[in-house]
Amino acid sequence: MSQQIHLAAFMNAGPMGTTGWRHKDADPGFLGANYYRRVAKVLEAAKFDLAFIPDALSMPRSLGGSFRPAIEYGSGTPRLDPMTILGVMAGVTEHLGLAATLSTGYHEPYNLARTLGTFDHVTEGRAGWNIVTSFQDAEAQNFGEPKLPPRDARYARAEEVLEATTQLWDSWDDNALIQDKDSGIFGHPDKVRSVDYKGQYVSTQGPLSVPRPPQGYPLLIQAGASPRGRDFAARWADVIFSSNESLESAVAFRQDMRARAARFGRDPDQLKLLCAATVVIGETDAEAMAKHEAFADLVHPLAGLSRLAYHVNVDLTKYDLDGPLPDIEEVGVQGHYEEVVEYARRTNKTVREIGRWYGARTEGNMIGAPGTIVDEMERWMAAGAADGFMVQATHLPAAFEDFAAHVVPELQRRGLFRTEYEGRTTRENLGLKRPARDEWMNRAQKREG
Repeated sequence: MSQQIHLAAFMNAGPMGTTGWRHKDADPGFLGANYYRRVAKVLEAAKFDLAFIPDALSMPRSLGGSFRPAIEYGSGTPRLDPMTILGVMAGVTEHLGLAATLSTGYHEPYNLARTLGTFDHVTEGRAGWNIVTSFQDAEAQNFGEPKLPPRDARYARAEEVLEATTQLWDSWDDNALIQDKDSGIFGHPDKVRSVDYKGQYVSTQGPLSVPRPPQGYPLLIQAGASPRGRDFAARWADVIFSSNESLESAVAFRQDMRARAARFGRDPDQLKLLCAATVVIGETDAEAMAKHEAFADLVHPLAGLSRLAYHVNVDLTKYDLDGPLPDIEEVGVQGHYEEVVEYARRTNKTVREIGRWYGARTEGNMIGAPGTIVDEMERWMAAGAADGFMVQATHLPAAFEDFAAHVVPELQRRGLFRTEYEGRTTRENLGLKRPARDEWMNRAQKREG
């Protein structure tokens, strides 16, 4: 049997992208619970490892300094609270991992530890945390700051937040809670300890009011692409999401991340890399391409530019939209920017054309009949580019329904994907070990600054 592929589902707590809401098969009911219940049931029936919801704590204002494009084109808004949405999805599933983005910049360690620890308990070990440092000045402005701190400062705070949060999860021994009715002993106080963490950016006393989570730590996810971000991800993450415009860049990224993990004393096999793949399926390759082209035709160039400006935290209207992409020194999401630069250099597209492409981009060229898509996935796996894929829906819920109905059976027929979940927790299904108590010390070693 070939190497097993892991699958995560990328979905918004709101409309999909800048154009997904315009698709003829898109369900407009993203403000209601049934929309998310339907998606969750599809993903669990298809045996996905996890569903992942990105988030940001603002309405985008990057294009022209206004939130008007975000509303006019649906670029990054609305965004519902991802933890609430995951709670809805948890109620109709038993195995599907459920991960949300929560910022280290604007959440405190105690709140993070309690929220995620609670969610891991009530889902019996299915919680995941996508760790971000925030990437838009608009987020800072919602929390009393004029702009984001520099990248190095954001990551320095993130390091402290992870150290403090993991210590809070570790403040209870696994067997501290006994509930012995005969003796009247509820828990062993000598198996619970204070944290008393004091850093430059955060501090917390502890112990946490929630016993140690079923997974030890909820699944830790990251997508850092800058040098500092890569070190952070290699040190802390169990799963890394990557967005690559080419197979070659994906292979290089995975090799680099595994090498960094080894330098931090970690087993590289305990780091799973999932490449973004926007999948468009047809009965034939030609039909799939026609579907993709029809979808791309729905993208207004300014809608795509609004999405791109939101991701890179740069107002692109100050540049010549009919000229080449300029070099930008400081960007929001480094990985998205590098992907765009790679595409721009390869195609010589203008900023306006790049915006339209970005509004309907399909990483990994996963467009075709089911067999073609699985061939491509096998090719990426064989090249060492990935441990699996983060499947991005063009529209919901129908895109995931198509993937579940056509691609998953072909993956299973080739022995590339599970037919039943292997374990109870998300870590078990991903082949990841449960962190021992005080694992945070191994993750924190060699921290910069």
